[in-house]
Amino acid sequence: MTRPYLFTLPSHGAADSGWLTVAEAGSLPFAIKRAYWITEVPANRVRGRHAHHTLEQVLVAVHGRITLVIKAEGQEAVEICLDQPTQALYLPPHCWPEIHFGPGAVLLCLASQPYDPADYIHE
Repeated sequence: MTRPYLFTLPSHGAADSGWLTVAEAGSLPFAIKRAYWITEVPANRVRGRHAHHTLEQVLVAVHGRITLVIKAEGQEAVEICLDQPTQALYLPPHCWPEIHFGPGAVLLCLASQPYDPADYIHE
């Protein structure tokens, strides 16, 4: 089973003009079929808490700090912090994340498949 892993997205620019971070073919482990973002999560509200049968995801904290506790089949839980917009987390199928949002955090999710309720694992 593939494990979750962090990687860096390419970024271009300068401090005096701003930065452009890119997620495109060749920089991701799959072709993007869906993109969505999560915003304005109330304090102490945990998101995630489900896995997928086949869906792969790349998660990016485009603003703020997001901490994930990820449980994968047959492995110890790991904690990963996303707090840079160039930092991306690959999340393979059968991983169970608990997602904790810092104040004002925005999480971008890039997915390998369109939405399919039958792909979700809730137990």
